[in-house]
Amino acid sequence: MPELAEFAGRWAVVRRIEDRRAGQVVHFTGRAVFRPDAAGLVYDEVGTLDVPGQAPMAATRRYLWQSAPGGIDVFFADGCFFHAIAPGHTPRARHDCPPDTYDVSYDFTAWPTWRAVWNVIGPRKDYRMITDYSPLGACTGRGAGAEGSERLQRE
Repeated sequence: MPELAEFAGRWAVVRRIEDRRAGQVVHFTGRAVFRPDAAGLVYDEVGTLDVPGQAPMAATRRYLWQSAPGGIDVFFADGCFFHAIAPGHTPRARHDCPPDTYDVSYDFTAWPTWRAVWNVIGPRKDYRMITDYSPLGACTGRGAGAEGSERLQRE
């Protein structure tokens, strides 16, 4: 698994959501920016969500990533713990949010491109979400698009 600082920068994001309950596939395309803050990195994602039969809609999300003794801890934007990413090329994690369960597997074997696959099961949820990340801009070895990290901090 890459070190936390290696995620800093801009990433292209392509997501496929296989909603088994609704019997449809939803697509998201956009970008993510990991920018440094005092505690680690702030993950901001913006893009377009395409749901069959509906007009495309803007979508955003924010997470907080921090170095931890066992890898990387991921928090929701409000600071509540989400899950931990353990060291290794293909770590797995779980987030229990009763009555729903969120299982994730990461794949860093082709770094700097990487993937996160979520399987979500609950009384009203049953979907698989596959997200592929690829660096935007030239990479300096300190993270995706790290050459623009000073500018990104000001955005």
